[in-house]
Amino acid sequence: MISIKDYTFQYGDTEQPALKGINLHIEKGEFVGIIGPSGAGKSTLLSSINGIVPHYYTGDFYGSVTVCGLDTVNSGCVALSRHVGSVLQDPEAQIVTSYVEDEIAFSLENFNVPAGEIDMRITEALELSGIPHLRKRDTAGLSGGQKQRVVVAAAIALRPEILVLDEPTSELDPMGSQMIFETLAKLNQDHNMTIIIVEQKIMLLSHFSKRMITMVDGEIMTDMSTIDTLKESWRLIEMGINCPRVVSLARMLEEEGLYNGTYPRTVEEAATMVREVTRP
Repeated sequence: MISIKDYTFQYGDTEQPALKGINLHIEKGEFVGIIGPSGAGKSTLLSSINGIVPHYYTGDFYGSVTVCGLDTVNSGCVALSRHVGSVLQDPEAQIVTSYVEDEIAFSLENFNVPAGEIDMRITEALELSGIPHLRKRDTAGLSGGQKQRVVVAAAIALRPEILVLDEPTSELDPMGSQMIFETLAKLNQDHNMTIIIVEQKIMLLSHFSKRMITMVDGEIMTDMSTIDTLKESWRLIEMGINCPRVVSLARMLEEEGLYNGTYPRTVEEAATMVREVTRP
């Protein structure tokens, strides 16, 4: 579905490549998390998948990026957007209409979705995103978190094969963040939608993603299952990536010879681990 080979990209106004020698293959239906410190190239990688690079952000492009059989250099953003839905880091950069309902309808109309189906898709997307009550609201009066949910709703209304998201929960509280991830998990499981998400909330991400990619200075450092990534938490720390406290606790207990099980990914799993360790 997504094939990236020997890919290097350097923005036109910079001295160093944003991405260096990337080789990556993602199959249909995967749920992939991407983590790394600031400036690691995570957002540029997403922009290379949806075609923003090189069609909006230009620069020196080496190697190849193929998405759903389309070469991203030869295929424009419009052609790619039929396959790839995008949620950018700044929701305001994506909102183009004055009302929530119109915002979700905008892309559907542009892709010639039948008129009789548009209303149903709007309702479905709003329900999945947990914001049916915002349908008639003015987009200018929404909070940052509400705008993020509207952008997510607009993206999933198109039912893309691939959904790329750049920190979609940055302005959401824990409950809102959980809801967005549960929505993504449902899309992944029920519709076999490929989810690729950059996220700083690693504990939440690790509970839902099956595969995790770590990036530093424009390079992929590790690409393995989420569970294996957590087991090498010391590598995350060395790369400057915040490690979930429950993982750090499991590692400490393991080093003391007190625990040898699966690393927890939630508070509940950590509580189970502690009970097991302290059981008489």
